Amino acid sequence: PEFKNVNPNDGTLDLEYNVVESGASQIELQGGYGGGGFVGTLGLSFNNFSLKGIFDKDAYKPLPMGDGQTLSLRLQASTFYRTFSFSFSEPWLGGKKPIRLTTSLSHTVQYFYDAYAREADRDRKFLITGGSVGLAKRLSVPDDYFTLSTALSFQHYNLKNYNIGLFNFPDGHANNFALTLGLSRDNTFTNPIYPLGGSKFSITAKFTPPYSLWNGIDYGDLANQTAYQDEDGNPDLAKIDQQRFNWLEYYKIKFNGDWYNQIVDKFVLRTNVEYGFLGAYNNDRGIPPFERFYLGGDGLGGYSLDGRETIRLRGYPNQSLVPIDRNYTATTGVTRNDGATIYNKYSLELRYPITLKPSASIYALTFAEGGASYDGFKDFNPFQLNRSAGFGVRIFMPAFGLLGIDFGYGFDPIPGTNTGPNGWETHFIIGQQF
Repeated sequence: PEFKNVNPNDGTLDLEYNVVESGASQIELQGGYGGGGFVGTLGLSFNNFSLKGIFDKDAYKPLPMGDGQTLSLRLQASTFYRTFSFSFSEPWLGGKKPIRLTTSLSHTVQYFYDAYAREADRDRKFLITGGSVGLAKRLSVPDDYFTLSTALSFQHYNLKNYNIGLFNFPDGHANNFALTLGLSRDNTFTNPIYPLGGSKFSITAKFTPPYSLWNGIDYGDLANQTAYQDEDGNPDLAKIDQQRFNWLEYYKIKFNGDWYNQIVDKFVLRTNVEYGFLGAYNNDRGIPPFERFYLGGDGLGGYSLDGRETIRLRGYPNQSLVPIDRNYTATTGVTRNDGATIYNKYSLELRYPITLKPSASIYALTFAEGGASYDGFKDFNPFQLNRSAGFGVRIFMPAFGLLGIDFGYGFDPIPGTNTGPNGWETHFIIGQQF
């Protein structure tokens, strides 16, 4: 600091600080290994970007900075998908209130993945191109911990030899235009890496327009219409399903809740419950083959751009705890992984910190959890769960994010097998927080 304009008569002075803005950009390099194989991510994030300086050549150091905006480029790859994405976020839309604007564009190539063979078939794939725009605002009613969010999204799916059994056209296209509404509350406290108390929950609803209300198509009678029959007058299942899934029609509701309770000293019990339901407006049109839930494993890969959600349940291979089409298996001898329309999961995790220093936070944990997924309410049984238990450790360092390893024992067989308990599974993660 520099002292200027010293006035000994009234005891005042001007104190001038010369500051230099610290760097806020990040290079992201992370990976993990689970039941589905290796997943790697390479990303570049500018966390103090300035869009208004984009046409100012003197502002490139290496990019315009200073307005708190976020610009991110990301490449993620695994055994069964490749994703390229771009996103931009403005935390103070309008400059007066903390209203966050988020936009994103992405392109994905996803291959058919066999969870039992643990390999991808690269001759069966589909391409996904999409984007989204969303707003999020912190609420003051009923308290300051609530956040309301909304987003519009669109994806175009281009299938290439990707008949996974849920529909009858291996080559074709589908479109997914949806609105998502979310309400969340987070009052966890003391340490975001190791909360000592509080809770956080979220409920989201994602839905498409109910096209069948006004498009005049009788989906229950398509097989009797000439336009959807082959040359012999038989129903052309590929044409029928292309019409059913040309524009996806569905609604999806999810709930996720976490509670943190300090037991003794710094022992913290984390309790988690999750529910998800995917439904259809028109039963004749049915639930689409996308937007489904895949339970089991480390959950690595998060939310796929085809709407597929991989739900963590340790002690089992990735995406292995899904309903089995027994008729298809009996007919073909092949076990098919189609995803689920309903899932529930419950988890207890006891944590204890080894160190919580800013340079490195380390804590050990032991867990017990259970969950299951279903084709529909006719099969739903909240007490018939795939159970597991185990232990692990987490290490958080600012330069690398969260690192961890879990050893989980699955007490139940994988659906479609009769081999007894699944046994031990190792879940290693880098850069993903449970």
